[in-house]
Amino acid sequence: MGTEQKDALQDSLQDYKGKISTSVKAALVWSRDLVFEGTTPRGYDLAFDADSQLGCMPTEALLMSLGGCMAIDIVSILKKMRMELKGLRVELTAERNPEPPQYFRAVEMVLHLTGNNLDSRKIERAISLSREKYCSVYNTLRSDLVLTVRHTIGQG
Repeated sequence: MGTEQKDALQDSLQDYKGKISTSVKAALVWSRDLVFEGTTPRGYDLAFDADSQLGCMPTEALLMSLGGCMAIDIVSILKKMRMELKGLRVELTAERNPEPPQYFRAVEMVLHLTGNNLDSRKIERAISLSREKYCSVYNTLRSDLVLTVRHTIGQG
């Protein structure tokens, strides 16, 4: 990737990331037992349930947030690199500490990308940029988290 392309990529990502507020809010209301209803200021709801009967566990939401944050970055970066991405499916597996606090010790993320003429080196670059610079969720987690990201490429 040439200097001009890197500058254009940087500018376009700054446009996207520049729109993000430096303050984030949410509200939780205890529903019953160990069930909470979360709401964002934009009106999106998410149910949390320690027993996973009426909603997801908070750690599942955190794992999906990590995958979602990186996936958004990666798609944005690959589009700016003019990759013909048709689809992306992310599989996540986390290993937790056996004793409280049961934080994530390791996360494996597998990106299944489909499209035409996808370049593995550009995908690796997009993953690296997300991880090192853009993904707020990853950079909020523990610094000793071992994150492994692999990808597969299929024709779209």
